[in-house]
Amino acid sequence: MKLQTLRLSLALGLASALLAFPTAAHAQPAEDHAPTLAALKALQANAGPGAGVHAGDGSTSWTLSTGTGTVNQNRPIQPDERFRAGSQTKTFVAVAVLKLVEQGAFSLDEPIGGLLPGVVTGNGYDDTAITVRHLLQHTSGIPTNGLPLPQAGPDGTYTLAALVKDGLRFAPAAAPGAAFHYSNTNYEILGLLIEKVTGLPVYEAVTTGVIGPLGLTRTSFPAAGDRAVPEPAVHGYRGARIGGFYFWLDGTVYEPSNFYASGAVISTLKDLTAFYRALIGGEVLTPASLAELERTVQPGAPGVEYGLGITAYALSCGGKAWGHNGAVPGYFTQTLVTKDGRHASVVTNAHLVTNVPSAQMMKVLDTALCESRG
Repeated sequence: MKLQTLRLSLALGLASALLAFPTAAHAQPAEDHAPTLAALKALQANAGPGAGVHAGDGSTSWTLSTGTGTVNQNRPIQPDERFRAGSQTKTFVAVAVLKLVEQGAFSLDEPIGGLLPGVVTGNGYDDTAITVRHLLQHTSGIPTNGLPLPQAGPDGTYTLAALVKDGLRFAPAAAPGAAFHYSNTNYEILGLLIEKVTGLPVYEAVTTGVIGPLGLTRTSFPAAGDRAVPEPAVHGYRGARIGGFYFWLDGTVYEPSNFYASGAVISTLKDLTAFYRALIGGEVLTPASLAELERTVQPGAPGVEYGLGITAYALSCGGKAWGHNGAVPGYFTQTLVTKDGRHASVVTNAHLVTNVPSAQMMKVLDTALCESRG
């Protein structure tokens, strides 16, 4: 939602807006994780009505929450409540692609033109030079795509083909393999590839190939038109901050095909840590595929590397953690895990159009992972 639209909505609809005040922090279990809690409070002060983190080491987990998951109620965010995970979807899609590589359907360095003829063409694009790996790693040269998308159908949904067509209206930002340009269009193209190879809608292919086998019972990939977040849910909000007051408009109901293969997955703090721990722990892919997933490029930010649908961050206490962040209307999320089983997943239930608190989110994750170090 654009800022001017948001302001207009607030000005015209304050009677239906929700006014919330900060609530007390909640921690489970009784042991004190004061550094992480302080970081979580700092995040929530710059983010949504609530914020929660689920973290731990290789054998134990704990959860902290501050604020509320539902405004005007005292409802600490729980680790098994659902929310939109945004671009953490990209890791699920990358795993689905790598599993197809393992089955011999295609190779990582195969040009997309031979797999999806006529899809990535025109406007300066060469589908014989863009490979599956380039799409997974955002090195295809396709630039960041714009919103809003103009090709919605009569029912307000989008097809993958329409999303790809819209993304390719932007001319290439670089030659294939020459630079990192994060773009949802890369993963919409991969969604088309998954659908062609499997014969299934991408949401069904990822569900049966990745989510189901891992037993992630509260994780789902909704189909176009399936706009609700199933209960129990962390309620998402869009709104603004005015001094010490927060004005929130409910943003839980949202059309998932806006982001589809790049950001539609719904999950929980517990399920996301379970997914990334299994992945980085070698339980999901073959050793060769995991090694490919972890081959990184430098996006440009210090201490950050990008693999195939996954990000590596240098930790302040040494070593690195793997995962992804996600931002869609209503939610801002991120999960990171380490090779020794430490894990942290964070959600705040608003994604503001300005001043995205990325640094505060990373501080929570870094503090939790370092605090869990043995």
